[in-house]
Amino acid sequence: MTRKKPSGQGENSSFDSESLNSNPAAVSRTKTGDTSDSQSGNGGSRRDFLKKSSAGLVVLGAASQFAEGSEKNTDDNPLFQPEERWKDRMKAPEDGKKYGWFVDTRRCFGCHGCEVSCKAENDVPLGNYIRQTIYKDVGDYPKVSRLFMPMACQHCEDAPCIKACPCGALQKGAGGSVVIDYNSCCGHATCAEVCPYGAIYIDPVANQAVKCHNCYHRIEDDMEPACANTCPADAIYFGDLNDENSKVSMALKEAEENGVGTTQLRAEKGTKPRMWFAGDAPVEVEERIPKEGESYSPDAYNIYNWKENPNA
Repeated sequence: MTRKKPSGQGENSSFDSESLNSNPAAVSRTKTGDTSDSQSGNGGSRRDFLKKSSAGLVVLGAASQFAEGSEKNTDDNPLFQPEERWKDRMKAPEDGKKYGWFVDTRRCFGCHGCEVSCKAENDVPLGNYIRQTIYKDVGDYPKVSRLFMPMACQHCEDAPCIKACPCGALQKGAGGSVVIDYNSCCGHATCAEVCPYGAIYIDPVANQAVKCHNCYHRIEDDMEPACANTCPADAIYFGDLNDENSKVSMALKEAEENGVGTTQLRAEKGTKPRMWFAGDAPVEVEERIPKEGESYSPDAYNIYNWKENPNA
């Protein structure tokens, strides 16, 4: 798939080398990343594009630091850029849309179809994930069950990744989707360091950040994101929250009418995520979901995870 700039992105993504700070995490992530897919000689159009577009940018990762005290960071997190550098990028286009998600974990049976379709749609390399279904076994034998938690970017209204991005690549696209401009991303990796949901990884070939972008290329053609379209259990709903007739709005309304509680993951972080969950999985599985500085990992599928509960 050929990567193009998401619709709704303006000129506020221009690269500013003065905003780059030295970040050892960017180097360590690249060195330790899974490169099993990068030696095939045919990495796919997306990674070819990323590699070309990053060639002239990544060298700027060692650009000069801010003069100490020259600009004040108005947020508590020291990794955030000063507000004047990200406030325009935090504003969504005035398109009248507000994209959001509803995940009914009660229906998910862990087929991983959403993951597979996402990997195929976005040419995700082996060992990396844009979305991942994380599971946990609960209960004691013989009354045991396995809970599944489909996870991806929460497309936060107050997105910390946008605040931390030093090169202006992360910004709001159509419907408030948090997207990456690959003509600007320099692989600094600070965005991955501040994401409370572990939803960003650094591409091992292009050394650029990758995350869910709500399949904007499909939305532009009036199609659902690949994961929502693929789910055989109808556990994943996506759409315009401003449209009461959209799938996500109707699913949330039905849950409310039936007395089904919904929750948002790590709402205490104050990021205002646009994904709601139903079922017990958010509470039970939350501890296994990656946090700041982490990304989805194949270790989530380690067959020895069952040993964590000897009574299961």
